[in-house]
Amino acid sequence: MRALDPRVTPYRADLAAKFLEGKVGAARYVEGRAMQVVAPQAPLRREPRSDASLLTEALMGERVTVYDENGEGWAWGQLAADKYVGWLPRGALASPGAMPTHKVEALRALVFPAPSIKQPPLEALPFGATLSVARIEDRMAVTTAGNYVPNVHLRPLEEFDTDFVAVAERFLGVPYLWGGKTAFGLDCSGLVQVALTACGIGCPRDSDMQAGVLGAAVAAGADYANPRRGDLLFWDGHVAIGRDNISLIHANAFHMAVAIEPIAEAIARIRASGSELTGVRRIDR
Repeated sequence: MRALDPRVTPYRADLAAKFLEGKVGAARYVEGRAMQVVAPQAPLRREPRSDASLLTEALMGERVTVYDENGEGWAWGQLAADKYVGWLPRGALASPGAMPTHKVEALRALVFPAPSIKQPPLEALPFGATLSVARIEDRMAVTTAGNYVPNVHLRPLEEFDTDFVAVAERFLGVPYLWGGKTAFGLDCSGLVQVALTACGIGCPRDSDMQAGVLGAAVAAGADYANPRRGDLLFWDGHVAIGRDNISLIHANAFHMAVAIEPIAEAIARIRASGSELTGVRRIDR
């Protein structure tokens, strides 16, 4: 039997999701509680501590199934979108409210308490965060919570970008952050996930998951070093996006940022560090 991936399977020795009963061993099984991220972004960590490893981030509006709370400000659950499992700050979650209607299209969208940009903003929402808009007043979207967001920074949920490479390029220069997926900082697979999601293409969180399911494999040979725009180039633990047949864009720890780099130079540099290109996947767009 194929082993269950703990990154996307909500089970521990002491507790597991009810739907896993009979599939995994645990001391008890629970149904879980539906909740929603209400903070602009919430860290999902390996352990219930603020200094624990950042696995990924959940954005405002995301749904979460919570299976456990430790009584010390942390909730253990599974994200609905990419199924990632981990610990989230309990204060970043609430019972589900109005269904989101819009998503943030700017790298950051400021939220104001009144229809005036002279007011101090309440918070900044990251690209891809979702929210419920009650109405449009002049150039402001009024949320169901009564706050105001510039309408130019939003778009309806059902509308998508068409070029995920162009989406990735908007993050050029953003710092590298392991587990991040916002303009504050993101990692290689986070950049790919954010860009593809913006175009309505489902995408798992980590590069090894992406290498197994996204697009179609390109046969080894000339295309490995001569990819098309939008091809994904994979190494062990790393992924980059082809911009054309000579350059790529990726969030990487060498530049500590999202950077554009010649493909040949990237392959040679990463090879010198001990890692060979393992595959190229072509997204049907």
